[in-house]
Amino acid sequence: MWPLNKKEKNTPNINPVMPQDIYDMGVLELRDIIAPSALRITPNQVSLGSKMARTFFIISYPRFLTEEWFSPIINLDKVFDVSIFIHPIDTGTALRDLQKKLAEVESQISIKEERGFVRDPILDTAYSDIETLRDQLQQAQERIFDIGVYITIYGADKEELDLTESEIKSILDAKLVYIKPALFQQQEGFQSVAPLGDDVLSIHTKLNSSPLSSLFPFVSFDLTSNQGILYGVNRHNSSLVLFDRFSLENYNSVTFAKSGSGKSYATKLELLRSLMYGIDVIVIDPEREYEFLAEAVGGRYFNISLSSEHHINPFDLPFPREDEAPADVLRSNIINLVGLMRIMLGGLTPEEDSIIDNAISETYALKDITPSTDFTNKPVPLLSDLELVLAGMEGGESLAQRLAKYTQGTWSGFLNKPTNVDINKQFVVFSVRDMEDDLKPVAMYIVMHHIWNTIRRNLKKRLMVVDEAWWMMKAEDTASFLFSLVKRGRKYYLGVATITQDVGDFLRSPYGTPIITNSSLQLLLKQSPASIDLIQQTFNLTDEEKFLLLESNVGEGIFFAGLKRVAIKIIASYTEDQIITSDPSQLLSIKKAKDELKMQSSPGNV
Repeated sequence: MWPLNKKEKNTPNINPVMPQDIYDMGVLELRDIIAPSALRITPNQVSLGSKMARTFFIISYPRFLTEEWFSPIINLDKVFDVSIFIHPIDTGTALRDLQKKLAEVESQISIKEERGFVRDPILDTAYSDIETLRDQLQQAQERIFDIGVYITIYGADKEELDLTESEIKSILDAKLVYIKPALFQQQEGFQSVAPLGDDVLSIHTKLNSSPLSSLFPFVSFDLTSNQGILYGVNRHNSSLVLFDRFSLENYNSVTFAKSGSGKSYATKLELLRSLMYGIDVIVIDPEREYEFLAEAVGGRYFNISLSSEHHINPFDLPFPREDEAPADVLRSNIINLVGLMRIMLGGLTPEEDSIIDNAISETYALKDITPSTDFTNKPVPLLSDLELVLAGMEGGESLAQRLAKYTQGTWSGFLNKPTNVDINKQFVVFSVRDMEDDLKPVAMYIVMHHIWNTIRRNLKKRLMVVDEAWWMMKAEDTASFLFSLVKRGRKYYLGVATITQDVGDFLRSPYGTPIITNSSLQLLLKQSPASIDLIQQTFNLTDEEKFLLLESNVGEGIFFAGLKRVAIKIIASYTEDQIITSDPSQLLSIKKAKDELKMQSSPGNV
């Protein structure tokens, strides 16, 4: 306090404004940042800057409250806040009040009986309910609470508030739950719903424990588990979709989406995160989209084409497992090779089918591989050996001529050489982009057969991805082989992920629907109007889910896991996005950045 001079002895003692006070008045606090620019309170709403808010309270409940009756409100696709205040009431006080109420009801019943009135069912029901509740309170089976449930809705204008209010009221009215706006108490209502824990509004209804439990707010549907990988974010409530495909009855999945909807992006994101859990990943890539991912994670990338240095011999035999007889393994491989010949030769008549079957057996026998011999370490024949056998068989000359283009012509480089592909790596990609379209089904069949033979050798958690699977569905034999992998993969701890953009071709195959029904995981992203009706029928979608798929953005859709389903949004971190993106503009930017980095690090620029 400043000293007073003589002339100021009789003046009042007033504290002057100190410099510290001036400084404190200019300090910016957190509440200054988060507070709206303006606040206006009216009897029916609160205006917060450019937004409006309106608060309601529940005033009445029905006699019975079913489980999850509050779920439609919690899961409503609107912006709103809910506060539930639970104030316990002393059991002794509650029992005294119930005793008084019971006496009142009993008195009313007696008066009506004395006057000869017909028994009132409402009074009888009330008497029974009060007696039951009193007994439960005395036995400590129930407790009584004062419950305040307040709902604050938000909107850009009054019309949006009225629309949301009408929707909430219609939902609750159908359940005989009634709400009222906090007229002339909007400020108290807004304070009660704010995350402060203050029940300023104090409008309560008495409920006992059982109906109170039906108010449990965390009833929004989610797929969050204790283990697994992050698939995305639940669009409904922003919870995380965490799931482990190997926890289901089978480990297979299907992904349907139109071109450019993010199906390959979502798949690569799952693969990248699966690698962190030690899962082996094998990819059949028809568009060379997984090359950079294989390079980034230190995997192996095989480019399968007519001029490629990588070869796979279709006559390779798997090692028989301890529970398998060598004869059964050989017969199974011969059957698969007959199916491959049907694809390569454009179909076979029953007679040609029989000739090919005998010829393949004879070809193996030339290398001393028969059902009665141990062929574990014996060299296997080549496709040219089969051609020689066919040429020497009655009725096989024409088949040998048709096979010649694979052994002697331009198509001989890929099939007619010993296998030099080793997939003993955690991440392996087979690209068939550079293979001619006529040969793509053949190449995918041979690659999958080679992968299957390798998988059967040892039991290990694996995931095989078949991208653009509609190529496999074009021929019955390739579709049948893919279906057999889907059916049998579980025994070998294998999950098959089938991805396609051509839903029509996939489902037109007789094996399309069985592959879906044998896949516990399903991911539907944005769909085209031309295929949405077929998708809706196949997956039993509601009209709301149908329109959700039509209106979804890239990376958005519906995720199915068993009987559960959620609306999902695929989200990746910046680093993951740089590794898995297939957006041409992003790829060009990444390539440009790499080139600039190389130029900066070159000796001439140091």
